[in-house]
This record gives sequence, structure tokens and C-alpha cells, in this order.
Amino acid sequence: MFNAKVFRVSAWMAVGKLLILLATNPVHASGVDDPRFYQYRGGDFTNRLGNVVFGFFKRLNDEELSAYHSSVMHALMAAENGEPVVWYRGRANGVAVPAITYPTGSGYCRQIHIQVTKYGVTNTFSRTGCYQNAVDNWQWKDR
Repeated sequence: MFNAKVFRVSAWMAVGKLLILLATNPVHASGVDDPRFYQYRGGDFTNRLGNVVFGFFKRLNDEELSAYHSSVMHALMAAENGEPVVWYRGRANGVAVPAITYPTGSGYCRQIHIQVTKYGVTNTFSRTGCYQNAVDNWQWKDR
């Protein structure tokens, strides 16, 4: 009987820790590959948890995601600095703007400002992509 109570308490503690991580981790909103849309609102723990958990599943559909990726890649590879690459699909829209290009020892890097809107939530973030001549490949730089 005592072991069953200890097991239940341990299980609830694990669930509580997971919920705390979900409620305090803002990383879901800024992914370049597949942005998520949740809106942070102040308030009690339950409201914040609901915004994060349900917002985690608010994503771009396949058609919107394709338009998003195309605009980011066009901005990264072909657009001039400051030239916006705008896209609209379904209920989502966005823009990718290369801000600066600078040389590196093995190629060059471009900082891209990205803005995506869906579900009435706008995500804005910047990432840097670097082209490496030796491998003929683009890679996102770690932050």
C-alpha cells in the first residue's frame, strides 16, 4: 500500500515538472523549419499553460509551410539586402528580408529577418544562414 502511494506521488511530480517546462519554455515560437503560433498572455499559471500547450499545435499547413520555406530560401539565396520576399497562402502570410551579407573564410553569411502571421499571432525572428563554398551548401548558424 505504501509503495502504491509513493508511485502515485512520483507520477504526479513528473507530470507537474513537465507542465512547468511547457509553461516556461518559449522556444516553440521561433523555429525556422516549422514555426508554432502561440500568444503569450500574462495571468495565472493555468492561462499560460493553456496558451503554450494549445499553441504548440497551431502550425502552418503543408501548402502554407511550402510558401514559407520558398520565401525564406529565395530571400537567403537570391534577394538583395533589404528586398522583402512576401508570401500569402490560405490564412497565413509572411515576409523574409535579408538584412546583411558578410564574407566568411569559406563562403558568406546572410542575416534574414522573418515574420509569419497566422491565427492572429505574428512571429518575428532573425536567423543567419551561411553558405560554404567547399560543400556547396547552406546551413543555419546556431544562435
